Amino acid sequence: MGNEEKKPRIRKERVGTVVSDCQNKTIVVRVDRKAVHKMYKKVVVRSKKFHVHDSENQATIGDWVRIIETRPLSKLKRWRLAEIIRRSE
Repeated sequence: MGNEEKKPRIRKERVGTVVSDCQNKTIVVRVDRKAVHKMYKKVVVRSKKFHVHDSENQATIGDWVRIIETRPLSKLKRWRLAEIIRRSE
């Protein structure tokens, strides 16, 4: 029992667009996904906003970023910034 190896935890990753950077060390990222409507069978875009920890305040509005799941950092923050994929122009 005591010699069991711990498996590394696989953390969820998302890619989205920064929609707000007003708060200190926090950004809001909108992640879009495509889903098929049950009745009309049309592809619709669903989106969700995530509060993300950005310790160095390096992301700005319009940046395309990759975020990783982490332990709860505050009431709303459960994600942290992994990298900035593309800067806004």
